[in-house]
Amino acid sequence: MTVVKSCIGMNVKDVSNLSDVSSVFSDLPESVKKVLLQSIFNNTGGEVVVNKDGKKEILGVPTDTALLAFGLALGGDFQAVRQASKLVKVEPFNSTKKRMGVVLELPEGGDFRAHTKGASEIILANCDKVINSNGETVPLDDASIKHLQVTINEFAYPVRPGVKESVAICRSAGITVRMVTGDNINTAKAIARECGILTDDGLAIEGPEFREKNQEELLSLIPKIQVMARSSPLDKHTLVKHLRTTFDEVVAVTGDGTNDAPALHEADIGLAMGIAGTEVAKESADVIILDDNFSTIVTVAKWGRSVYINIQKFVQFQLTVNIVALIVNFSSACLTGSAPLTAVQLLWVNMIMDTLGALALATEPPNNDLMKRPPVGKRQNFISNVMWRNILGQSFYQFTVLWLLQVKGESIFRLDGPDSNVILNTLIFNTFVFCQVFNEISSRMPIAAGLKKIPV
Repeated sequence: MTVVKSCIGMNVKDVSNLSDVSSVFSDLPESVKKVLLQSIFNNTGGEVVVNKDGKKEILGVPTDTALLAFGLALGGDFQAVRQASKLVKVEPFNSTKKRMGVVLELPEGGDFRAHTKGASEIILANCDKVINSNGETVPLDDASIKHLQVTINEFAYPVRPGVKESVAICRSAGITVRMVTGDNINTAKAIARECGILTDDGLAIEGPEFREKNQEELLSLIPKIQVMARSSPLDKHTLVKHLRTTFDEVVAVTGDGTNDAPALHEADIGLAMGIAGTEVAKESADVIILDDNFSTIVTVAKWGRSVYINIQKFVQFQLTVNIVALIVNFSSACLTGSAPLTAVQLLWVNMIMDTLGALALATEPPNNDLMKRPPVGKRQNFISNVMWRNILGQSFYQFTVLWLLQVKGESIFRLDGPDSNVILNTLIFNTFVFCQVFNEISSRMPIAAGLKKIPV
C-alpha cells in the first residue's frame, strides 16, 4: 500500500512518486509540516528501524507503513520527532471506532495536542476547523468539505498478482466470492471491481444497513450481496450463518484477526492466514494458508475436488468388480453347482487388481477442467446417477461375457477331456481380470464423454 494523493493545507497534490514529495510540498509552512510529521510519526503502530545493511526498514500494518514512508519522503526524522514528543495517551485502532488517536504534551507551555486518523466519514464528522495553505486555522463548513480531499492521504491498495484471475476461476467453478471488510464502502467497491468480485448486478452494502434488515428482507438481499463494507464481526458471522442454514450453501471463510474467529468457526471451512493471522484465528480455522495468497485458496478448492472425484472413481471401480464377482459366482453355483472363481483367485484380484488399479485412480493429479464443473451440493448423493449408470453398464457387459463363457465356453473352444472344466475356469478368471482393464478406463474417464468428442 502506498500514498498516491495528499491534501495538505487545502491543496490536493499527486504524490505517487515518493521521491518528488519534498519538492511537491516545498512551499508548505514549517508549522504545518511540523504538525504533520508529529502526527505521522507518533500516531502510528509502526516503527522505522535500521536493518543489518544500515538501511531504513518500515515495520507495521500496510496503512502505517505507507504513512511512515510518506513522512520520511517529506524529510522527517522518525527517531528525532518521537524523542521530541511526550506521549500522554494512546487510543488504539479498533474495528468499532474505525480510528486511532494519540495525545501529546507540547514542550511550549505545557499544552496538549491530540492527533487522530481513521475512516474519512468518522474523522470529518468530528472536525469543525481546517488548516489552510497559509498555515492558518479556518472554519470547516459544508462548502469546504465538498472541496476537501476525502482523507488527508489517499492510499492505493495494490491487488496481488493473480487475484483477478483466481476470482474468475472461482466464478467459472460455481463458487461465489464475497468481500466482507471494515473499509469504507467506496474503497471496498473499487477493490472489488478491480478483483472482479463486484459485478454490474451485484450489491454492495454497509454493515449498519445490513443489521437493520429483518428476516424477510435478508432472504432476498443475501443472494445479491457481493461486498459488505464497514462490517462488524457480528455482521460477518450473521452472513455466514444465513448462507449455511437458510440457503444450505457450503461456506468457506477467510480471516486473520481475532474478531474473525466466530465466522471461521461457523463456516464449513475456515481458512486462516498463516503470516498475518493471529493465533486465535488459526485455532478457529480448519486450514491455514501459509503464504496468505488468495490464489492458494483456489488451489485448495481444485485439490479438494480432485480428491472427491478420485474417491468416486475408486468406489465405482471397486463396486463393479465386487458386483460382477458376486453375481457370476452366485448364479453359477445355483445353476451348475460350482463357482468358476475360487477364493484364492478372488484374493489375488483384491490384492493385485484392486490395489494397483485403485491406487492409479486415487493418485490422479487435478486438472484445470475440474474448476469448470459445478460444485457438489450438501444433499447430493456420493454415488451419483452417472456412477450407477457406469457401474450397471460395466457390470452387465462383464457378466454377459463371463456367463457366455460359462455356458458356451466348452463348445466354443471345443474343450474336451477331464481337464476341460479347469481350463474353462482358468479362461473365465483371465477374462474377468482383463475386463477390469476396461473397468479401469471407464472409471477414469466415462466412455460416453469420449464418444461425444469423436467427429462424425
